[in-house]
Amino acid sequence: MTFDESVYGYLKTVPRGKVVTYGMIAHAIGRPRAARQVGNALHRNPTPVVVPCHRVVNREGRLAPAFAFGGIDMQASLLRDEGVEVADGYVDLSKYLWQG
Repeated sequence: MTFDESVYGYLKTVPRGKVVTYGMIAHAIGRPRAARQVGNALHRNPTPVVVPCHRVVNREGRLAPAFAFGGIDMQASLLRDEGVEVADGYVDLSKYLWQG
């Protein structure tokens, strides 16, 4: 399995209404120092509807300023559609972080 496939496989397990961080994904797939590479893999996501990359935020809960599939407003909209509150470009990790 390639690095990208590992990222996508993990992300498919994140439930609606929850978010994870780039670092959490890197750690979960056995590459704890590869958070930046996770972001690059998400930018290459060939199936953004199937692989919910909009559920990924940074370690502070900030949305991606360069969300690859429509910008920060699109990411916020997709998260809100799942019941996630977004305020000023941030998600409250104490409420929405998935601990799966």
